[in-house]
Amino acid sequence: MENKVILFADSSIDLSQELRDRYNVHTLPIHIILDDKMYEDGVDISSADIFNKYYESKMLPKTAAINMDDIVSAFKPYVDDGYEVVYISLGSGLSSSFRNSCIAAEELGGKVYPIDSCSLSSGAGLLAIEAAERIAKGMSAKQVAEEVTALNQKNHASFVLDTLEFMRAGGRCSAVTAFGANLLGIKPCIKVFNEQNGSMAVSKKYRGKFEKVIFDYVDETLASFDNIRTDRIFVTYSTVENDLDKRVADYIREKGIFKEIFITKASGTISCHCGPNCLGILFMTE
Repeated sequence: MENKVILFADSSIDLSQELRDRYNVHTLPIHIILDDKMYEDGVDISSADIFNKYYESKMLPKTAAINMDDIVSAFKPYVDDGYEVVYISLGSGLSSSFRNSCIAAEELGGKVYPIDSCSLSSGAGLLAIEAAERIAKGMSAKQVAEEVTALNQKNHASFVLDTLEFMRAGGRCSAVTAFGANLLGIKPCIKVFNEQNGSMAVSKKYRGKFEKVIFDYVDETLASFDNIRTDRIFVTYSTVENDLDKRVADYIREKGIFKEIFITKASGTISCHCGPNCLGILFMTE
């Protein structure tokens, strides 16, 4: 008997099209508002568009969670066809998408199983892969949601920012803080600190050139765990120079820890908060 479970996630999971095809992950685009126009992340706006607009006019976008009506419209045809839906959202501490999906699940008769990723970017992408693997084994949507939700505390997401200017422009840090960090050459590492909702905070402040700092960050982050899951790691970035993403992936590969190393580019939703020259590694522990 066919296992009629379909997997959805919002567009901020930052899986490449190749990985979405490989794991049969469908995405719903988060809304991005820029210059009084509404766009769909990854459909008609990109990180490059966002950065270019900022440099031209100092204008930053706003993001809007996927609303209940959009979720219902996307899932109803599958529910009507007898499917159960597993849906992975951006962490509830960062977006109302999870809450909206819970309301949509009620509207659709309990056939939708929302998962709060309690993370962002390819941290949520890691959970999407976990869900996909369980669906492929024939698990019910309910069991998939329960097992994947239980993995939140084993999911590790962090990024290093080259500048706080975008966080300042978006109202997420003060002008004085951003000016001081830029003046002193501080590169903050932002990580998920609340595994109950995905809220983030500064975990360390590096000092120096971004390219050097990144390799120190990789070393220290991987060394801080003695039970790393070796199946996969993500190197996710907004923009970087001099093929830094590939050099970081090669550097990690030389350590011989991971079976697969995925390089992915951050979605517009993530990039508009972290700015250019942002890179992180995301992985799981046992």
